[in-house]
Amino acid sequence: MMSKKSPQLRFEGFTDDWEERKLKDVSTYIRGSFPQPYTNPDFYDEKNGKPFVQVADIGYDLKLKPDTKSHISKLAESKSRFVEAGKVVVALQGSIETSIGRTAITQYDAFFDRTILIFQEYKVPIDKQYFSQIIKKLFEREKERAWGATISTITKEHLNDFIVGVPSIEEQQKIGTFFKQLDDTIALHQRKLDLLKEQKKGYLQKMFPKNGAKVPELRFAGFADDWEERKLGEISKMYQPLTITGNDLLPDGVPVFGANGFIGFFSEANHIDDQVTISARGEGTGTPSYVHGPVWITGNSMVVNVGDFDIDKYFLFANLTANSLKKYVTGGAQPQLTRDVLVKVPITLPNTDEQKKIGAFFKQFDDTITLHQRKLDLLKEQKKGFLQKMFV
Repeated sequence: MMSKKSPQLRFEGFTDDWEERKLKDVSTYIRGSFPQPYTNPDFYDEKNGKPFVQVADIGYDLKLKPDTKSHISKLAESKSRFVEAGKVVVALQGSIETSIGRTAITQYDAFFDRTILIFQEYKVPIDKQYFSQIIKKLFEREKERAWGATISTITKEHLNDFIVGVPSIEEQQKIGTFFKQLDDTIALHQRKLDLLKEQKKGYLQKMFPKNGAKVPELRFAGFADDWEERKLGEISKMYQPLTITGNDLLPDGVPVFGANGFIGFFSEANHIDDQVTISARGEGTGTPSYVHGPVWITGNSMVVNVGDFDIDKYFLFANLTANSLKKYVTGGAQPQLTRDVLVKVPITLPNTDEQKKIGAFFKQFDDTITLHQRKLDLLKEQKKGFLQKMFV
């Protein structure tokens, strides 16, 4: 089948209609393979084996991750699918949200799992950068049709009727180069963001005392006094506010903060000032948050209100982040963290001046992380817009 269309946005000098073809008329493709069962240790050789690519080894930047989690043995090689570098591959199986549709142009030779599709030869002139973008876009559009619950699959046969827009090879190359540059920029911003998060994690480990120590490993100049250990209930008022239901939420108004973040809006605030909270229920139980007021905080969060105490709020937030509260969580399948437990949690404090220094340091760090995250989100939104307008 072949029809003709043109995209909304094009590079100057290109006016011809695009051909629309079924995927099976554009490329040949085959699934990877691996001997069963996966759990057989004889199929792996982590020291001397060859790279074995599974879904998790496909990155989000159209590249394979630098090294695979597993390496296969000589025994498994003969029953596995070998793929040379430079092939377009796509994940067919896994989580609908995070796995299906992961696409890459392979940078190294490797063996590929049966959950991955490999495009082999092309029946029309194709630029691989262009083709990888259009495959990823097709899967974004189609993967919701995948069947299964937690593990879902798009079959090789299901792919045959996917429709691919095919412009001239020159226009493909222009589009492919454009999106590669955009992807490289996104990857650069992602690396910067990841580095900032790792740096913050390092500072959290070094700027708060560990294992009963009286002082941290790293301090600002001018501070030498021992830190004092207190109970969390001694330096704060701790409570769970009134919970509102989903029916109470509004399209706009005062932000509502639940167990794991903002969930909507309400007509009034129950806290005017910024507050430190700890998630008291659900998957994120034990996670501290710094919540900007005015805000309505629900009963799924424990408020650690230090308004009547000489405690810097951002210092408190960083301190609770550095000293994980997960060990105090109870409830198993329905995790929770109660006030009776939290009031007894030990916390080590310096004098107020040092608290303010540390709090300001981590606030500036978090503001920088937020700024980089916004830039990254904007780039991703821009790419999404270009994908919608530059393909048929």
